[in-house]
Amino acid sequence: MTENPAHIDLWPAPHASAAVDATVHVPGSKSVTNRALVLASLAAEPGWLRRPLRSRDTLLMAGGLRAMGVGIEETVSSSSTVAGGPAASGEAWRVIPSGLQGPATVDVGNAGTVMRFLPPVAALADGPVRFDGDPRSYERPLNGVIDALRVLGARIDDDGRGALPMTVFGGGALDGGPVEVDASSSSQFVSALLLSAPRFNQGVEVRHIGSALPSMPHIRMTVDMLRNAGAQVDTPESGGEPNVWRVTPGAVLGVDLTIEPDLSNAQPFLAAALVTGGRVVIPDWPERTTQPGDRLRQLFTEMGGSCELTDQGLVFTGSGSIHGIDADLSEVGELTPGIAAVAALADSPSTLRGVAHLRLHETDRLAALTKEINELGGDVTETADGLHIRPRPLHGGVFHTYDDHRMATAGAVIGLAVEGVEIENVATTAKTLPDFPDMWAGMLGN
Repeated sequence: MTENPAHIDLWPAPHASAAVDATVHVPGSKSVTNRALVLASLAAEPGWLRRPLRSRDTLLMAGGLRAMGVGIEETVSSSSTVAGGPAASGEAWRVIPSGLQGPATVDVGNAGTVMRFLPPVAALADGPVRFDGDPRSYERPLNGVIDALRVLGARIDDDGRGALPMTVFGGGALDGGPVEVDASSSSQFVSALLLSAPRFNQGVEVRHIGSALPSMPHIRMTVDMLRNAGAQVDTPESGGEPNVWRVTPGAVLGVDLTIEPDLSNAQPFLAAALVTGGRVVIPDWPERTTQPGDRLRQLFTEMGGSCELTDQGLVFTGSGSIHGIDADLSEVGELTPGIAAVAALADSPSTLRGVAHLRLHETDRLAALTKEINELGGDVTETADGLHIRPRPLHGGVFHTYDDHRMATAGAVIGLAVEGVEIENVATTAKTLPDFPDMWAGMLGN
């Protein structure tokens, strides 16, 4: 974890003078958008992505696919912003598959989905594809994808690092077949192999070995989207072996897909209702979804709120009280920073468990949350697999983000209740939630 200089881009986090009462249009899901881009690029026919998220991570994914020859045409309403909202409903991307080509260079930024989902695609390209990214991307684990692709027949030059930068020497096809992967550090290792597997000559049989898999909802999302595109997938849930996923080789269909709102990105706005005792409506919240963010309904209700799915969307109301929580977040680790922020403002202690893998995310999120909340007067300690949070009166100060979008939004939540909080580099929220400062101000009526 590398701390950013405190003098860069300090954003005074708005302090809530009253209970919020707002409708917030949350942009499309990053996880769904980036999976859909990969599947559409491997399809046998053109497809449409409607209301996609346009953020740093999704534009990096689109850029990487374009570099390999995929056509992605954007239709953007001239009056809308990349932050989403009612005007964004007319946005669509038409994806036109073509023969994947090298040489190409892919900039992954610090996007886990890009650095992990595109190397299997590159193995299908005709020519070399070089992968590079932000300095932090060099530290994030990629060995699961690299080692698996080699077993499946790919040639990769990573200088033995098991990490970026690297070059995938695409041969126009990949044998595929059975492979063992330790995906305990990231479920994306499994999703990466499954997404491209219909195009492998033998498909794939991915067998997870090692400790418990984190973020299982994301694997279920991958499987559902593969099936929606015509792929045959056998999973543990469908009667297969535990920790084994099989994809049969075959054509990927071009689909016309409307992207759901990003429910994890709704978290800070729902937290605002909880923290201020107010009310927030999130339109278009799906009744059924594989998104991990849907669990916010349960978690934030346990912490003192109430919610209802209506024709308007999800209506979430805070009670004016925040309660501590003891929660296993292993399947929804990305929600941890926001839950930790709310827990630091609660009336009783919280224990967040099952998230040791967060030490390998955009930053070491457990160390970062502990340091930043404690520097505002909090009492947070790291455990082997999570955090223990004892609420204390907090004070203002600089809240560092470590180039991590969820750290920035967590700091903004604390700032609602604590005067004088300044977020360093709030612009990092553009990774998945463009224009967050304006959305936040709009929610508060500023």
